[in-house]
Formats: sequence, C-alpha cells, structure tokens
Amino acid sequence: MSEILSAPYVLEYTYTRSTGPVVGRFLEGLRYEVLEGVKTADGRVLCPPLEYDEEGEPTTGEFIQLRPSGTVKSWSWVEQPRKGHPFDRPFAWALVQIDGADNAMVHAVDAGDAKSMKTGMRVRLRWAREKNGTILDIEGFEPISSFVPSPVRLDFEVKPGKHYSAYLRGLEQGKIIGGRDPESDKVYVPPRASDPVTGNPTSEYVEVADVGVLTTFTVIRIPFEGQKLKPPYCFGAIVLDGAHMPIYHLISGVPYDEIRMGMRVRAKWKPREEWVTSLENILYFEPTGEPDVPFELYKEHL
Repeated sequence: MSEILSAPYVLEYTYTRSTGPVVGRFLEGLRYEVLEGVKTADGRVLCPPLEYDEEGEPTTGEFIQLRPSGTVKSWSWVEQPRKGHPFDRPFAWALVQIDGADNAMVHAVDAGDAKSMKTGMRVRLRWAREKNGTILDIEGFEPISSFVPSPVRLDFEVKPGKHYSAYLRGLEQGKIIGGRDPESDKVYVPPRASDPVTGNPTSEYVEVADVGVLTTFTVIRIPFEGQKLKPPYCFGAIVLDGAHMPIYHLISGVPYDEIRMGMRVRAKWKPREEWVTSLENILYFEPTGEPDVPFELYKEHL
C-alpha cells in the first residue's frame, strides 16, 4: 500500500482595517507607553476603550489615563505554547482588570509556573522593547510581589549574664547546663537567676542529659524571608532527662509523618572541632529508638 502524502498548509487572511478615533488613539498611546481607557455615558471606564458599550450606547470620547497594573479576574494556563503565542515558555491567558477600569482585557501573564497563577493576583504591565502601535506593544503582564526589601540592621554587643554564660560555656564543652533550685529540686535549662514558681535563686548548676522526650512539635512548610532552612522541617519542644522545662530545637533523622509527641530523642552534635558557645553545636535531635513516653508523664510541659 502506498504511503499517504502530506504537506504543510497555511490558512491566512491578511486583513487591513481602520481602527477609528477611539481604538486608534488607544493603540497610538501604547506606542508611547501610555495606557488609556474611555468613559461611558453612565460613568464607567473601559480599557481597552470602545466606541460603544455593551448595551450599544456610544461612549463619551473622554479618555482617562490609567496605571499600568491590574488584577487577574480569571485565567487559563498554557503548558505548551504554540507558534504565534507571545511566549516560548508556559504562560497564562488571563482576563486582567486594569486599575481604574470597569471591564477586563485579555492578555498574557508571564507567571513562571501554574502554581504562581491565582485569581485575584496583582499584575503589572510589561512593555515590548519595540513598539508599532498594536496591542502587542504590551508584551504581557507579570506578577507584582507583595513583598519589598526593608532591611533593618542594628549593631550592638550582647552580654548574656552570669547564668546564661555558664550555659553557653557548657555547650562549648559538649555539656548542657541547667540551674537548680535546691528547695523545689526543679532544674531549668537554660539556667536562670530564680525559680519562676518559688522565686528562689537557682544557685546550683547541674549537667542534664542530651536525651529527652519530645512533648510537642510543628512542621514548617511555608517559606519566609530570612529563612535559614529549606522547608519542610520540624521544630519541637524537648524536655531533657534531668530538666523540668523544655528547650526548642530541630527534629530530624526520621520522616515527618513518623514524628510524634512522647517520642524519645537524642542530640546530634556537630564534630568536636566545630563547637563554639552556641546551641547550634547541636545540629538537631533524632529518635533514640526507645519506647515512647506515656502522655501522663509529660503533659505538664505542654
């Protein structure tokens, strides 16, 4: 059987049309990076401007200059752009309501990925480098970030005091130091000047174990500015053996869906040569493999 023949074919209509005074002014404005709408008889603003509103009534011919930003009202994602599309990468066709306008215009939004597209998101207009008085003078729209850099810096010297200094020096030696109230026999980590319950001085330093019980925890899944770790990661409250209040640290070495309250955990220390006067000498706490602690034994620390 003979192979069926095929050949490329192009169907094209090379129309030329007059834009008229309203649309023509709008397109000429785009050439100079000016975005305008036109007022309707009932006081609304249309962008792109039209000679007639949706009811067939003539618009007033009064032009209003608009800001090159707006809001996405609806959208459709294009995962595989075709020839003739405005971008050679995935993008969205969207209805964008320009700020100050009462209708919406169809145009492309260069959002990067579909997860970034949302109805109601704020976008700004991006002009084409070369302009020729057509709607393509608007290259597309791009998301407006709701975050702006606002760094704050304050240089000062910290003096942690007698008790916290003892705690930090202990960490430099691979020890976790707490302060004990001789009357209540409670040990607080880090040590403090007085027992918060009795008010007595915690006059005795004691070393506690680097093993304890995880009383509660949270899994951080949302990124935020200044974050040192890449989500997801787990942060928990740990009551160390010999202590009567929790410290807070990373929980790792186990899948997040297996982390649980009452789990026995142990400190994972950095190599000895990296120890300094910081709790960061402990990389994280990981499961010991021991049986979980009954809730009744740690519920007072929640």
